[in-house]
Amino acid sequence: MILTPGSRLGPYEILASIGAGGMGEVWKARDTRLNRVVAIKCLKADSAARFQQEARAIAALGHPNICQIFDVGADFLVLEFVEGSPLQGPLATAQALPLALEIASALEAAHRRGILHRDLKPANVLVTEGGAKLLDFGLAKITGEPDIDSTRTAEGTVLGTAAYMSPEQARGRPLDARSDIFSFGALLYELLSGRRAFHGDSMLETLNAVVSSEPPPLDSPLASVVRKCLAKDASERFQSAAELRAALANSPAKTERSQASIAVLPFANMSGDKDQEYFSDGLAEEILNLLTKIPGLKVTARTSSFAFRGKEQDVRKIAEALSVKTILEGSVRKSGNRIRVTAQLIDATDGSHLWSERYDRQLTDVFEVQDEIAAAIAGSLRLKLHPEGRRHTPAAPAYEEFLKARHYLRNWSVESASKARECLRRAVTLDPGFALAHTELCRVFEMMATENSLRPEEAAKLMRQSAQAASEIDPSLPSTHWVLAMAAVLDYDWKRAGEEFQLVLSHAPVPADIRIDYSLWYLAPLGRIKEAQEQMERALIDDPLSVLARAHLGGYIFLSGRSAESEAVENQAVELAPGFFIPYFHLACHQALEGRLGEARANAERCAALAPWNPGVAGALAGIVSLAGDEAQAREVMSRLGDGSAFGSPWGFVIYHGLRSECDRAADWFERMIQQRDMRAPYIAASALGDRLTSSPRWHAFRRMMNLPG
Repeated sequence: MILTPGSRLGPYEILASIGAGGMGEVWKARDTRLNRVVAIKCLKADSAARFQQEARAIAALGHPNICQIFDVGADFLVLEFVEGSPLQGPLATAQALPLALEIASALEAAHRRGILHRDLKPANVLVTEGGAKLLDFGLAKITGEPDIDSTRTAEGTVLGTAAYMSPEQARGRPLDARSDIFSFGALLYELLSGRRAFHGDSMLETLNAVVSSEPPPLDSPLASVVRKCLAKDASERFQSAAELRAALANSPAKTERSQASIAVLPFANMSGDKDQEYFSDGLAEEILNLLTKIPGLKVTARTSSFAFRGKEQDVRKIAEALSVKTILEGSVRKSGNRIRVTAQLIDATDGSHLWSERYDRQLTDVFEVQDEIAAAIAGSLRLKLHPEGRRHTPAAPAYEEFLKARHYLRNWSVESASKARECLRRAVTLDPGFALAHTELCRVFEMMATENSLRPEEAAKLMRQSAQAASEIDPSLPSTHWVLAMAAVLDYDWKRAGEEFQLVLSHAPVPADIRIDYSLWYLAPLGRIKEAQEQMERALIDDPLSVLARAHLGGYIFLSGRSAESEAVENQAVELAPGFFIPYFHLACHQALEGRLGEARANAERCAALAPWNPGVAGALAGIVSLAGDEAQAREVMSRLGDGSAFGSPWGFVIYHGLRSECDRAADWFERMIQQRDMRAPYIAASALGDRLTSSPRWHAFRRMMNLPG
């Protein structure tokens, strides 16, 4: 059949070509009887059987998100003409979710009728003013009818279709509804990220990726839904489209669609003195903390919000990166005992100002300013402030010391920890009733224990003392339970740690850094890696630019055997913070374990340049250059660790011997780590080098020394 614009096919006047595929051509036409525009799909001679199958499949369906069939001829179909654009990402979760729900609903309707689509991909979904429309049932399979061909695709679209096939479809095996669910996962992945989940330079490479590779993880509240859809084993996916649709409807993103959301950017320091930055940062952070108490308001964590410091970017792009609808920005000028604060709330959809105000006050009125700004934001967003009032209004000098300490802790180093400790000691001396200063002091002790500048037993003792002081002042303070949990971790008291973590996790909202600690220092040491990964993913929902969470997420993914995905995540962390050493450390160790010594050495050297004080980093570099045959450099690097008697240095020896597969020597030094009460010891056993230790006949003794359950 030869059609051209202006020709006729029965009552249908051909208007224009829409496209062509493996089974024929599609034309835009007008039904002259009803004066409506339709789409006519004309088949090729060898496609008759499949054409009739498509006609029966569509005719069996009547759903608002599925293209309708109006008529059928011997070699053509007359379909609903759908005016829209092909599905294309990346889209924000709030935009993608309603489309995903509509596609899932269409699949549910098809599967209920026993129809598998088998060619679900972005090109077969059009986005219209009324929502999504699922098209092209040319490869559809109707239950009970003979299967013409399970993997046949249209000419010229083989690679595109291959990228969305399920593993069982790629292997030519029998299919059921779960195959469409896998394809849906690949489609949703691309819709959210803007990139294909699986790709290759040839059809074979693409199908191999579908069968054996995992895509890089998503930064989306829908990540767990996508991951379950893309399970290689069909039994681990959603077992029906109805189950999939329910998961989408009940996902965290469902709440976020209508939920008010905000990011607080660092306030500009207008004082003309960079040393006053601690005050402008601290004021913005305190307002952020107040906003978390507003029910119904999603507040992006500080790490992600403050990542945009000094970057001249459109607030709409910032909001898109952080998945929020509003942005709070402002400035602070501090002069003597006077402060001037300006603040403005911006609607990220169009950049308009929802509210703005200027405050000229005494320094002692800073808490009133914070409360007034939070109340104004709540009013602008038509939300209510939590009825709970301010727990304690600290003395102004103590509060300034508190803000200075927090500022030092954000620029972490052994020296800055010491400065933060002194500031907080002054704060609690100036105001003994300042409970938050006591708990912040505990965070200093925990960080010092992590980086070897304070022995764990001493850190645990100091943390318990500060926690006790905070508890006597305010027993309901959630951060007190975090302190006691971390002190218990340092004591290898896992029962107490679990109880205290559960108490702090029961107070919503849970800060992202609490989830990170719970994941790293409690769940991972106990071998609960899946839960540890879930907590890290939850932390990234609230704090999407957290390089610490992303780096450790990459470590968990490596443990699950998904090396390429892990490396992609670690590289994302590097891109976010090129000056942070942990992603390089993970990359170096993982690449060394895979025998990729050139890449491992480059990353180990970058890591050592960033953290020359870290014994684990030195051990990794020495182990890698030794494996590469450079024994002279290995000896020079290891000499920095001395004889291993210094606190923290056994860790470097564990890494060194572990990378060299010298398991007995690694076990010797691991025992010294435990004897030093190094808080990293339980975590290392759950890391990529953990099998060097857990395979040792001494592991049961080590486990008892750390009080780890069997």
